[in-house]
Amino acid sequence: MIARLKRWAQALREQLLTLWYCRKHPDMPWRAKLLTGAVVAYAFSPIDLIPDFIPVIGYLDDLVLVPLGIHLALRMIPPHVLAEAREKAKNSLKSAS
Repeated sequence: MIARLKRWAQALREQLLTLWYCRKHPDMPWRAKLLTGAVVAYAFSPIDLIPDFIPVIGYLDDLVLVPLGIHLALRMIPPHVLAEAREKAKNSLKSAS
């Protein structure tokens, strides 16, 4: 189970990095840039919609909202932009480890 969580966390990190690279691409629609920026900012922000000190529900918003935002943002990004950003993200993660 721990290995599965680590793979999920790595995939989440790669997707957020992909969104980070996508938001700078000139072919991105402005709505996709806006959503992408909001998702990345929320994922890394210490401010949550539901504070983390509230048992269970506090962490549930991070476990639901961030993946949902990533999914919606990835659907709005043009395929060629997404392919370039994924390649940059993979290369960046390889060089960091």
